[in-house]
Amino acid sequence: MGSTRVRIAIDAMGGDHAPGEIVAGALRAREELGVDVLLVGDPQQIEAALPPKTNLGQVEIVTAQEAIAMDEEPLNAVRRKRKASINVAMDLVKQQKADAVFSAGHSGAAMASALLRLGRLPGIDRPAIGTVFPTIVAGKPVLVLDVGANVDCRPKFLEQFAVMGSAYSQYVLGTTEPKVGLLNIGEEDSKGNDAAVRAHQLLRENSQINFIGNAEGRDVLSGRFDVIVCDGFVGNVLLKFAEAVGEVILQILREELPQGLHGQIGSALLKPNLKRIKQRMDHAEHGGALLLGVAGVCFIGHGSSQAPSIFNAIRMAKEAVDNQVIQRIQSQYILERESG
Repeated sequence: MGSTRVRIAIDAMGGDHAPGEIVAGALRAREELGVDVLLVGDPQQIEAALPPKTNLGQVEIVTAQEAIAMDEEPLNAVRRKRKASINVAMDLVKQQKADAVFSAGHSGAAMASALLRLGRLPGIDRPAIGTVFPTIVAGKPVLVLDVGANVDCRPKFLEQFAVMGSAYSQYVLGTTEPKVGLLNIGEEDSKGNDAAVRAHQLLRENSQINFIGNAEGRDVLSGRFDVIVCDGFVGNVLLKFAEAVGEVILQILREELPQGLHGQIGSALLKPNLKRIKQRMDHAEHGGALLLGVAGVCFIGHGSSQAPSIFNAIRMAKEAVDNQVIQRIQSQYILERESG
């Protein structure tokens, strides 16, 4: 690709605040992370979102003639709008002109485009969206997958999610021997429906992962687990509930701490602590979710993402590229087939 810097293709037209916030976060990532960003979309809108006196020679804009709206049916839109920004961004990865892609637009369209253009990794039946949650243990996040790609999951899919999640947790999040759990309604092996019981057996028998048993809802943020697998229906509900709880707690702190003179003084004294609380709880600090199982690094952000979220998503994408997470997942399955 002619450069040793990681190159990230950014869907500049995707998201509620595109292209302004997308461009702002991408430019910050370029300066602070040392990555090259390829802004994909309408050149006129992108240039209008650039800060005054921006050196256009240092900004790479890739033209895309269309964008996919949030209310469009994803698969049909991806097939019909071949020059949509998400498709053009995916093509850059497929053509090895970029190392990763990020979009805060239609998540279904991003997944459909990734599957059609990049394809699945060998041995993977379904890709999964994995997102990082904070836990009560500082500096110890938990990766939950799937959080929306697959409403229904066979036990074999959950086993594959566990292997992919373990690789990501180990090589990107820096976890030694990630502890894997299956989200369930009880700790006992026999708990849950038939699919959960069969998934538990597959996970327990898989020597590639460190499966330690079922995880109940209260265990997700406990710090006991490094990776938790579930179907996309449950995972998406869990994700949005956790985000809402975090926002509620932060709002309560903002409202209650400044009450009266003592509260204002206390708020000033606690400002560094409050900043750290926000960093641990605010989903914007984690940026986005990785689509695991496709043949390329693909991050999906919230539709409401603003510049800080965009920056953090690009940071996570860079870490995934630097740590060769796709190649490591592939090697896991090659080893599994050879040993089988």
